[in-house]
Amino acid sequence: MSAADEEVIGRFADALWLERGLSAHSLAAYRSDLAQFAKWLGVRGGHLLGADRPDLLEYLVYLHQAGRKPRSAARTLSALRQFYQYGLREGWCDSDPSADIDSPKLGRPLPKSLTETEVDALLAAPDIQTPEGFRDRTMLEVLYATGLRVSELVGLTPGQISLNQGLVRIVGKGGKERLVPLGEDALDWLSRFMRGPRAELLKGRACEQVFPTRRGSGMTRQAFWYRIKLHARAGGISGAISPHTLRHAFATHLVNHGADLRVVQLLLGHSDLSTTQIYTHVAKERLRQLYAEHHPRA
Repeated sequence: MSAADEEVIGRFADALWLERGLSAHSLAAYRSDLAQFAKWLGVRGGHLLGADRPDLLEYLVYLHQAGRKPRSAARTLSALRQFYQYGLREGWCDSDPSADIDSPKLGRPLPKSLTETEVDALLAAPDIQTPEGFRDRTMLEVLYATGLRVSELVGLTPGQISLNQGLVRIVGKGGKERLVPLGEDALDWLSRFMRGPRAELLKGRACEQVFPTRRGSGMTRQAFWYRIKLHARAGGISGAISPHTLRHAFATHLVNHGADLRVVQLLLGHSDLSTTQIYTHVAKERLRQLYAEHHPRA
């Protein structure tokens, strides 16, 4: 990389820091992407401010052939686009060679889920002979039965729950309200928890949230994340798991069993159906795996 390229990269990074207040990590990523492109150009006798559209296209092909993931290539193109737009404003170059280049198509990653057998193992893991274990089992049952976000679960108050109707009222993102059925199992665990173990945890103290800790305060997202990982290990479930994994399992299992996608959308509180459609891909992928595993000519 030439000294001239190194200088303009440094000036661009300084401008990003001043104008946008980017973190040191983000600035380092920009510098790295631009430096790699400058080095690639240098081997061909070129430099950053003299690059044209064919150079950028050829570089993207090079990244693809080198095994670079589409998301990484898209980030590189974004860095180049911002660099040349800034260079155009500052008069460093006469045109933006990235102007008419489309970003690489990004495949949406399928969310991590659990099989129904794994869910059963997770639900059975807490020691329900202790008030903490009973609380954790109840939280897991409610989470799997409703698909709530973890913030919605730990923030539940008794006023949001109707044990008679078997419904929970949630105010989700954007203040949107939805009613979600609890299901018989979750309703039974919740009713028993409210009658006994909850009072044991509180010991006469007041707590606005349904699920308190021994200290009398409401369970936090971080604390529940730790608890769910603890129970996953006890249940023999390998791999990364979080409260969101059960939300994915809730939706995936509904779709697998034939639930209408718009119903799943309403239950999850998604504002856009396209967000929910990822679960149809999860179901198809699972079908392909089952076919490959069990069909004699797969």
